[in-house]
This record gives sequence, structure tokens and C-alpha cells, in this order.
Amino acid sequence: MSEWSDQSPDAAPAVPARRRPLALLVAAVLLALEAITLWGVVVWQVVELLTATPTSFTSAIALLVIALIAAVWVSAIALNVLRHRSWVRAAAVTWQLLQIAVGIGLFQGVDANPGLGLAIIVPSVVVIGLMFVPSVMAATGVERDSRP
Repeated sequence: MSEWSDQSPDAAPAVPARRRPLALLVAAVLLALEAITLWGVVVWQVVELLTATPTSFTSAIALLVIALIAAVWVSAIALNVLRHRSWVRAAAVTWQLLQIAVGIGLFQGVDANPGLGLAIIVPSVVVIGLMFVPSVMAATGVERDSRP
């Protein structure tokens, strides 16, 4: 009897679990919180669309679609950070830079809200920093990516 006899012919041998660096886990948690927030925005926009009359129905639908795409995208980034995919660093940094731009916009204008601006900018800067920590770069390096 071979050492593989207790497994079905299609079963692959167990792959040893990789340890996830703490910085990677913190980045994943922050990205997951951002994704959850975006899903909340999507739900809020759907409720508003159903209960209030928008000034422009077309614009309301467009904003809902953009929020939905953003929620799906940030969710994918958060999930794939934990899967050690190499593309997540660029995706996470790009998303964080977009958030920083929005956060800076919240410091100025008629509807300025510096508190909300800081609440957006601080986690974004932290995630950008975490994406460049050597342990995160090693964990999400190209050699870790099993797909072509």
C-alpha cells in the first residue's frame, strides 16, 4: 500500500500553510473594513434610490454602479491580500491614493469635513506603508503567485 492510498486519485498532497506576516494581516483587515464600508454605501444608495426622488435618476444609477464596482474591487483586493497575490500591492496602493485625493477634498470647500478627511487619509497612508514593508513584499512577491 502506498503512502497516497488514503487519498482519492484527484486529491493533491497537502501544501504546508504559509505564515502571514502581521503587516499583511493588518493591511487585509484595513482593506476589509474599507470594503465593508463601501458595501454599506451601496446599500445606503439603493435605499435612497428607492425612498427618495433623485434630482437626476441617471446620475443616481451611475453613482450606484460606481460604488458597486468599487465595493467588489476592494473586496477582491482584501481577499487576495490573504492569498498572497502579487497584483494586490499595486491595486491597494492605487485605491489608497484615490481615497487620499477624496480625503484632501474634504478639508476644503463649503461642505468641508476635516474629521472625515482624516478618517479616510490615515488608514490609506497606513495601508500604503504596509504594502512596502519587506515582509509584505516578500509574501506577495511574484514567486508566490501560482497562476500565470
